[in-house]
Amino acid sequence: MKKTSWQLQNTYTDLPDTFYNLQAPDPVKKPELVFFNESLAHDLGLDFLKKEKAKIADYFSGNKVPHGAQPLSQAYAGHQFGYFNMLGDGRAILLGEQVDSLGNRFDIQLKGSGRTPFSRGGDGRATLNSMLREYLISESMHGLGVSTTRSLAVVSTGEQVYRGPIHEGGVLTRVASSHIRVGTFEFARTFGSIEDLQSLTDYTIQRHYPEIAKTDHPALELLKIVMHKQIDLVIDWMSVGFIHGVMNTDNMSISGETIDYGPCAFMNAYHPKKVYSSIDKNSRYAFGNQSYIANWNLTIFANALLPLISDNEEKAVKLANGVLNEFQKRFEYQWYNMMFNKLGIVNPNKKDRVLVNDLLKLMEVHKTDYTQLFLALEKDETLDAYLLAQNEFKNWLQDWKIRNPVLAQMKKYNPRIIPRNHWVENALETAVKGDMMPFKNLLKLLSKPYDDHPNELMYEKTPADFDASYQTFCGT
Repeated sequence: MKKTSWQLQNTYTDLPDTFYNLQAPDPVKKPELVFFNESLAHDLGLDFLKKEKAKIADYFSGNKVPHGAQPLSQAYAGHQFGYFNMLGDGRAILLGEQVDSLGNRFDIQLKGSGRTPFSRGGDGRATLNSMLREYLISESMHGLGVSTTRSLAVVSTGEQVYRGPIHEGGVLTRVASSHIRVGTFEFARTFGSIEDLQSLTDYTIQRHYPEIAKTDHPALELLKIVMHKQIDLVIDWMSVGFIHGVMNTDNMSISGETIDYGPCAFMNAYHPKKVYSSIDKNSRYAFGNQSYIANWNLTIFANALLPLISDNEEKAVKLANGVLNEFQKRFEYQWYNMMFNKLGIVNPNKKDRVLVNDLLKLMEVHKTDYTQLFLALEKDETLDAYLLAQNEFKNWLQDWKIRNPVLAQMKKYNPRIIPRNHWVENALETAVKGDMMPFKNLLKLLSKPYDDHPNELMYEKTPADFDASYQTFCGT
């Protein structure tokens, strides 16, 4: 029988208290429910909330602490744009872990819930716009089949938040398998003892990967499985044209979920160096760099684990490198398979890699829409007239058709609709003004992105040159 009540546990407090600070969220002035994810609430056994908007607003603004909660802010560190910092939850409170009827455990976290000891001078708050953005994009990613944290609710606070201009405040309720990050391990290695690091590693394995607990080298197996998870994740990002925008080690989840939707965006015109984030001045986290950064982050993770991999540092480094050296080969193999799926190529051969490379070069030169091109190929529709007129592309098209692409396979791997940046901005702009209809309409379509939506074709297009000046911001 499905549980329909708070079933909160607090296993994170089993860790040494250096990993967290017990504290309640700061109350807000006037909480009002803006959006509630009834489907997710049902899955979590929280159906009892859906008809009580005032109670939802109280719970998910931080004004009322649920039964069984033991609120805390988590400590972690991280490399941000390559530079190490002591970090932690500067504007988030973990209420606890909701356990569903199947025994699955999910963190329930309030984001924008006030100052903590880790705020580093920040106000601990968030803008309603940025919280609605995370809701929209994270739920879109879920619809696209990409592993992700989820969004349960957005509540407006009735308070002003200053980010240059004055914004309305908001609190997001984020649901995750956990909020353990590479940065959590960096914190343990840098500021804790070996015993702290061991405790965190044991806890993480028991929570996420209990099957490796009894192996000869659990820490090494943890490195390996997290590497596989990150490769899978970045491949899925690139399949749908997603650019995370801030792949710092504190934004790299050990569970392999996409976390922290700050300056993220979806690419329109294909270019491997595409960047939207206003803070990524050197294109560190560009679309085509995401695999390299994942590899770099994993190296940082491996370094944190070294004392547990072996007492002999030289041996530990050798064992860790043995895992990390497999990254590029494995990533490349999976990346090409992903592209073969998008092109409908079954039983690929070595020449098909050339076919993929040639297509991407043409798309880059001619600024071809990443999503639309694959749809046009699948539907055999008239492509961009300029691109179609190019002899190089005509030759490529002929070579591709010789491969007898399987259209059913293409349909499975090529979304019709993605969160186009201009539609996202339109939905957010109207939502913060009180009109939620564009937000709801876009979210509904994005819940089934691989379905045909013949009456909603406008959502598949993007205005000419829209991306030329478009920037995204982290919201802090």
